[in-house]
Amino acid sequence: MFDETMRQPPDGEGSVQVEMDPALHIETAKVFAIYGKGGIGKSTTSSNLSAAFSKLGKRVVQIGCDPKHDSTFTLTKRLVPTVIDVLQAVHFHTEELRVEDFVYEGYNGVMCVEAGGPPAGTGCGGYVVGQTVKLLKEHHILEDADVVVFDVLGDVVCGGFATPLQHAERALVVAANDFDSIFAANRIAAAIQAKAKNYDVRLGGIIANRSVATDQIERFNARSGMRTLAHFPDLDVIRRSRLCKSTLFEMEPSPELAAVQQEYLRLAEALWQGVEPLTATPLIDREIFDLLGFD
Repeated sequence: MFDETMRQPPDGEGSVQVEMDPALHIETAKVFAIYGKGGIGKSTTSSNLSAAFSKLGKRVVQIGCDPKHDSTFTLTKRLVPTVIDVLQAVHFHTEELRVEDFVYEGYNGVMCVEAGGPPAGTGCGGYVVGQTVKLLKEHHILEDADVVVFDVLGDVVCGGFATPLQHAERALVVAANDFDSIFAANRIAAAIQAKAKNYDVRLGGIIANRSVATDQIERFNARSGMRTLAHFPDLDVIRRSRLCKSTLFEMEPSPELAAVQQEYLRLAEALWQGVEPLTATPLIDREIFDLLGFD
């Protein structure tokens, strides 16, 4: 028989996820969680946005939330050990860890953390993110940060993958000017709206990426109430920056690169000043299917 004392508190309509421990709240920094369809360029966007914040003189922490632990390699020039790696090495005795065991300084002083994740099918990503935030608080890393950027795995905003939304002020969605990523963005927006019933997170808008045009994104925005915060075209220099294990601010100068750098700086400044929260109305799947495409 079900024990009423075991009932978990609600976390958004229809959800039974455990609420966040208030002790893990990130008090002082502005916190952003970046979502989007798998492979759409979230890590590229997150790392260059972190670099842009640092260029504005902000103290930045980027937290990669993917077991592949490749969120921060353009900032650090390597694949750093994950929080789960170092916890396992000390048999989860957190008191044995030092800051330098799991926090790595990257480009222009950006502090980089890779949460990692449990082996497939053996655990919850939410636990990993929670442990990462707990460690950062215990070592006072978050007290000194102006900005925290969560780079979140894939486009499934449920379970552990929703955990960064419990900390974030604004959730940003990366999308290209195509059906699949806009379809995913719509689903993500719906999940963020559900989280907003219980947490402070609000939708910030879409970051258009890898797209020459944005007509399909703008069509979606007009119907749903979303908005585009920035636009990064599909440029070869962006592809090459990943191969060079570098941020865009370290690549050889060119006019097109300068324009992209300025767009990242403009986005960082806008986010720092504060973008108004959106009250978008996500569409049902059939509406998205009928909306997008060429007349």
